[in-house]
Amino acid sequence: MYSNDTLKGRTALITGGGTGIGLEIATTYARLGANVMLVGRNQERVEAAAKAIVDEGGKAAAFKVDVRSYEEVKAAVETTVERFGTLDILVNNAAGNFVCPTAELSPNGWRTVIDIDLNGTFHGCHAAYAYLKASPHGGSIISIITMLGVTGWPGSAHASAAKGGILSLSRTLAVEWGGDNIRVNTISPGPIGDTEGVQRMYIDAGNGDLEARKTALGRFGRKQDIANAAVFLASDLGGYVTGENLIVDGGRWLKYVAA
Repeated sequence: MYSNDTLKGRTALITGGGTGIGLEIATTYARLGANVMLVGRNQERVEAAAKAIVDEGGKAAAFKVDVRSYEEVKAAVETTVERFGTLDILVNNAAGNFVCPTAELSPNGWRTVIDIDLNGTFHGCHAAYAYLKASPHGGSIISIITMLGVTGWPGSAHASAAKGGILSLSRTLAVEWGGDNIRVNTISPGPIGDTEGVQRMYIDAGNGDLEARKTALGRFGRKQDIANAAVFLASDLGGYVTGENLIVDGGRWLKYVAA
């Protein structure tokens, strides 16, 4: 779909880059010419993911980070610049969630998800700002959220609030940092069938067909669908797009349910 040099000469840092959507984005970026730094809490996982990209011919490195720690995120950003010479793209993908009725949700459970999702995104944006501002390509920040953070997410109030906060933060930064040639956008994936989350929550629970029918297209998406959107927003193809929430959910946000 994209030419092999779409992201040539650019460097991307992807949080939660060891598995799932984050790894798919990193792998796609590398195939299109970008240097990628994969960060996550599980060192073995991100190192294995980076090695797989390198073995395929891409340029990748790994760094162990808990995004709840600003100092760790800052160190990852600085290491990325030391390794590759620049930072042009930041993908905030790290997230945590668990299903729990709000009345039974502990303050610690609430705090943990807010800390990973919302505070972790702020940490990444803040630590990367100066380097993104200096990017010769113009900086690009992409945060992975969900439309359930806009419409409400029964059973996941903590994640819903965090994702809604990331959308507001991103649009604020789009305005504040637009003059610094930094574009700030979000992507809202729908049910992505080849992810562990959808397999566990929907398919294994026997609700796969129903959840697929809740989308206007009547099917699950693929990780590649999200990676394609992330390429568009990170590249010159999306050079005049900022403050946008790109919905890639097959029409689920329309609350569509097939007859």
